[in-house]
Amino acid sequence: MRLLLDTHALVWWLSDEVSLSSTARRMVGSPNNSVLVSAASAWEIATKVRMGKLPGAEELAGDFAAFIVRERFEQLPITAEHGIRAGLLPGPHRDPFDRMLAAQCLAENIPIVSRDRIFDDFRVRRFW
Repeated sequence: MRLLLDTHALVWWLSDEVSLSSTARRMVGSPNNSVLVSAASAWEIATKVRMGKLPGAEELAGDFAAFIVRERFEQLPITAEHGIRAGLLPGPHRDPFDRMLAAQCLAENIPIVSRDRIFDDFRVRRFW
């Protein structure tokens, strides 16, 4: 199965954070699953590092691609279709990162690994 990691799930996986659910940990660690990481997560991490909202993630922001390769994850670029879908998603939710991840899941027909229930409102399959 192909899975897209929400940004917090990626950060928690890389830091072995106990907040990552056992289901998420099992799914991400399974050799039967292909784990994707969005360019939107790179953007979100770099933004939060710059704003001082993600202490300890400076190395991740500085060498994002190497972390993805090391974990044998796949990068998911943002396409024009993703951008249009994200912009047209209904609802008042304003977080551009969540909207992009939801749009990518819908466009690529893949579930997201996330604790955030907002993805349910976008009708994205979610595991946690």
